[in-house]
Amino acid sequence: MADPRKSIQVEWPTLGLFAVCYVAYGVGTVWAAAWFLPLGMGLTILALALHSSLSHEVLHGHPFASRLANEALVFPAIGLFIPFVRFRDTHLAHHKDSVLTDPYDDPETNFLDPARWARMPRWLRLVHDFNNTLLGRLLVGPLLGQLAFMRSDMREIARGNTAVLLGWLLHIPAVAVVVWWMTAVGQMPVWAYVLSAYAALSVLKIRTFLEHQAHTKARGRTVIIDDQGPLAWIFLNNNLHVVHHMHPRVPWYRLPVLFRENRERYLSRNDGYYFKSYGEVFRRYFWRRKDPVPHPMWGEK
Repeated sequence: MADPRKSIQVEWPTLGLFAVCYVAYGVGTVWAAAWFLPLGMGLTILALALHSSLSHEVLHGHPFASRLANEALVFPAIGLFIPFVRFRDTHLAHHKDSVLTDPYDDPETNFLDPARWARMPRWLRLVHDFNNTLLGRLLVGPLLGQLAFMRSDMREIARGNTAVLLGWLLHIPAVAVVVWWMTAVGQMPVWAYVLSAYAALSVLKIRTFLEHQAHTKARGRTVIIDDQGPLAWIFLNNNLHVVHHMHPRVPWYRLPVLFRENRERYLSRNDGYYFKSYGEVFRRYFWRRKDPVPHPMWGEK
């Protein structure tokens, strides 16, 4: 497929969403927070979740042809927890479909090596089992993911990986911008902002909860969630995940058209790994574990 940006210098829908995102963030952390804190937190959560989705667009080369211009748009680390450079590098590594769900080579998987699982204490197994329900993913998923992410990065830094170290060093001024905003302009207490940032990660965990499944074929590991509601908007249509994986350079607003025009092709491609909506996902997996934590096909892949 041709690069969709060759005939477009600026992707205005994406740029417009950046404006919406930062306006919502400003209103949420300042005026709404001063007037009614729960409303301010709600707006801030939505802005932070949308900012993460827009960061995903940026790392795939949107909305400008210039990488520097794109990354400048997401420089303020308003989500606090994940350095953009590390998100960029790990996510692009995740896009190697042949390693999807691999406990070691896929940076975004929740599957574990069965040998590691066997050595885990019982209490930690219970936590990971709970994390494989949607309720657990919402409550403890952000914490488990952050700890695993930071542990992996600290190991890389200890081994002398300067690229990982640089990613974290660049995160310091990006967070400093947020600290300045919240102390000089913002009207939201620190605890409320940190809680909002955690809740935004919880919202994003709805999207990532079952994006990928264990499957003998790489093409059968990536989901389609045929949702057109508010979550699909916040996730910038990344619920059509196999479409995104097949066309990672296509902007978010073109994914639904691609899916509608080639629906049977994509469902054949991923062996019918499909859900009608996020409502179906909640009904099926809110209380129930979706997968075993140890990779069920480890050694067969």
